Parts: sequence; structure tokens; C-alpha cells
Amino acid sequence: MPALIPPPLSLYIHIPWCVRKCPYCDFNSHEQKNALPIDAYIQALTDDLEQDLPLVWGRSMHSVFFGGGTPSLFPPDAVERILDACRARLKFAPNAEITMECNPGTAEHGRFENYLSAGVNRLSFGIQSFNDDCLKTLGRIHDSAEAETAVKMAQDAGYKNINLDLMFALPGQNIEMARYDVERAVALSPTHISYYHLTMEANTVFAAKPPPNLPDEDAAWALQEQGQSLLAEHGFLQYEISAYAKPGQQCAHNLNYWRYGDYLGIGAGAHGKISSGASGDILRRWKIKNPRDYLQNTKTGKRIGGDELVTPDNRPFDYMLNALRLSEGFAIRDFEVRTGLDRSAIDKKLAHAKLMGWLEEHNGQIIPTELGHRFSNDVMSLFLQD
Repeated sequence: MPALIPPPLSLYIHIPWCVRKCPYCDFNSHEQKNALPIDAYIQALTDDLEQDLPLVWGRSMHSVFFGGGTPSLFPPDAVERILDACRARLKFAPNAEITMECNPGTAEHGRFENYLSAGVNRLSFGIQSFNDDCLKTLGRIHDSAEAETAVKMAQDAGYKNINLDLMFALPGQNIEMARYDVERAVALSPTHISYYHLTMEANTVFAAKPPPNLPDEDAAWALQEQGQSLLAEHGFLQYEISAYAKPGQQCAHNLNYWRYGDYLGIGAGAHGKISSGASGDILRRWKIKNPRDYLQNTKTGKRIGGDELVTPDNRPFDYMLNALRLSEGFAIRDFEVRTGLDRSAIDKKLAHAKLMGWLEEHNGQIIPTELGHRFSNDVMSLFLQD
């Protein structure tokens, strides 16, 4: 078997609070009802990181991502304190990408130039739509004018690297409405756009009571194809199923996920993945989801999560779940060194996927076809353990 070589390392930091829970959201987010326990949570994140440090001694951190919830509820000085605590314990690579998710409706919580001076060098705005009726249906706390204002404020503060999240297949959305959303987004000159399908996730309000007038599968595919074409016309390259970037502006943090890289996950409900070259193990870690329980356990010194090994039998699917989202696909050599498995572990299933017209191989690079991307769930499920 090939030796497992630890890949690049990233850090995910989860801020679990939001102003209001959106009906489509299945993330570990909790409505802010009182003043946020900022000091206590920063200490908990520090203690959490201390527990994980022995797994990554000597390794450099290549990217950081503040996700949520709504990380922009934390003021710039709190974000700076978190980053300082991380830098004191981890070796950050030069020019490490540091992203923070922002809700346009919370732009008043901190001046963007202060987030920039704190070390956050990339922002990701959850806009979702520029149609105010759609935004109300989605339960967003901002309107389209506030979205544009927030992005322009960030640019005026000096931000060059900005992502905008857009959804399609929204309730009542037609082809003209979807075109308008993409054109409004492009007009704001972001470097990156995430364009993804609204889905009815389990344990959400929308799953229990789906909104009316959802586009059917064929209509949703037409919306996606139109978005892909429009974004390509404006110089955005599709490098992942839902991710489009100007040349050289791909999200380094998410690329590390999709290339089966390693990442520490700290915060309530955070997840991580760590590889060990010495033991050949791949470990997936998780942290307690409820913020109150998470804070209490860190105070008392109790363990704040759990972990499980990714067995060799499960590694092909675990790998493909990420790598097959990429337009570039993956190199067989990368599969081998990041899973510790030989090509023979996936050869039969690769052959089947090629026969179906889902994957192609060129000089050891496995590349999803357009058909493969359309039926990505079927392609990935091929690699489930028999």
C-alpha cells in the first residue's frame, strides 16, 4: 500500500449564533436571544484548540475559515483575539487565506476595515438573492439594497477578495428572476460567486413544510445552466459544482476540503479531519453541538467531542464525496497518498463510472464529465463500501 502523506492543513472556527434561524438552514446555528458570551466563547475556542494541538504538531496552517451561524455578530476585536490565540499555538503559512462569513444584515456590528486589520483577508457574503420577495420567503434579515451596501462598504474598506453566495431554484423563481440575481451579483465585482441549489434539508422548517411553487427538476436544471453560462461570460471559471471564481481566486480553504486535505474544527458543532503519516490513520473529529453544553464542558475540562477512524474500506467514498465535486477531478497519485490505498481499491468502480459516461481519465487524472456533474450523487454512491 502507498504511504499516507499528510496533506495541507486548514482551520475551521464555528460561531454558532445568528439573529434569526433561516427555514432552509440545517447548520448548527442558534438564535441570539441575549448578549453573546463572547469572552467565554473565545476561552472555550482556545481550550478546544489546545485539545487538538497534539494531532498537528509542527504542521503549518494554510487557511482559516470563520463559519456559522453568523460570525459577523462577533466584533473585530473579538475576531482578532481569536486569531491571536490561534497564531500563538499554530504556525500560520505566509499569506494564509483567512475568510469570514458575513450576513449583510449585520454589517453594523463591526467596521470592515477593522476586520481587515484584525487579519481577515477574505469575506463571504450570504446574499442568496437580490429579489426582496425571495429574501422574505428565505427568512433572511436583509433586503437587496442592504446586500449591495454591505458589499460596497467592504470594498471601500479595502477588501479585494470577496465571495457572494447565491441560491437558485427558489420558490416562484423563473428564468428571468434567476438571470437578474446573477447579473446583480456580477455587477458588484466580486472575485468569487457560490451558486447553489436550494435544497430541503432534513430537520429544517422547509423540510417539514416545503414552500409552494418550487421549480421542478427540469426547471432547476435550466436555471443552473443559465447561471453557468452567464458566469462564464463574465470571466468566472467553474472549478467546483457550486463554485465560480475569477482566475487565480479560488477559495483555498474549500479547495483543501475538496482535495481531501486536513483541517482542525473548533467551536460548537465543528468537525475536523486529521491524517497521520506515522500511523496511517485518518481521523474525523466532532465537537458538542449545543453552545451551552460546549461552554460548560470546556469550563470543567471535560472532553468536548469525539472522533472515529475512517477505515480503509470507507476511504474511497470519503475521498470521492469531496474530490468528485471538482471540475479538475483528481489525480490517481493524490488519491493514493491521501488515502493510503492503491488504485486497485477503486479500479472496478472507476471502470463502471467510465462506462456510464460519468468519468474520463487522461494521463492519470480522473475528470467528471458534464453528465457526471449532473448525476454527481450517483457517481459518488458508486464508491460506497459493498
